[in-house]
Amino acid sequence: MPYLLRVELPDVPGSLGRLASAIGEAGGDIEAIEIVEKRHDGTAVDDVLLETSPGTMPDSIVSVCNALDGVRVVWISRYAAGGNLFLDLEAVEELTANPVEALDRLIDLLPITFRADWAARVGRESGTIYATQAAPSDLTWQQLGKAARLETDDDNVHCGARLNKHEVVLLGRRGGPEFLDSELARLGHLVALAMSISRAG
Repeated sequence: MPYLLRVELPDVPGSLGRLASAIGEAGGDIEAIEIVEKRHDGTAVDDVLLETSPGTMPDSIVSVCNALDGVRVVWISRYAAGGNLFLDLEAVEELTANPVEALDRLIDLLPITFRADWAARVGRESGTIYATQAAPSDLTWQQLGKAARLETDDDNVHCGARLNKHEVVLLGRRGGPEFLDSELARLGHLVALAMSISRAG
């Protein structure tokens, strides 16, 4: 069963090796690791895509990780996308392959790229223009400048970025984790690139 683990750990040599060893001893097999954020306080946030052996419970992996000095599991969830983590550059390559459909393709790619549950393009007057299947049906246009976290009435987390004067891109996760500053910056760049690519088409 594939899982995605988000973990905070000291940004020092050997930390990742200790984490990998602990995950292995608990019955997890690491498929891919992506550095999400490096912080000024000397910690890093990594996303770890892993497979578990039969009978291995995710709680046991969380426990062995949290037992490591300076390590904290932020979040663990089943990861239905499978395969490797989808990097931003791969997303850009997909967008440039068909500029005419770049804005809709961006929406398709964002949940994979950011390990989120859904994404949508929402117009100021037209409402939802294009969305992934899991997107809520009641999305509304948001006044946005740069990419930002959005307030919600439940434990879901949303963020968004302005696409143009009349449209925004919204992205959501059910139950977390919170979108980090580095993810907001990446979202802003990808949305701006998608807009430029679509104009070139």
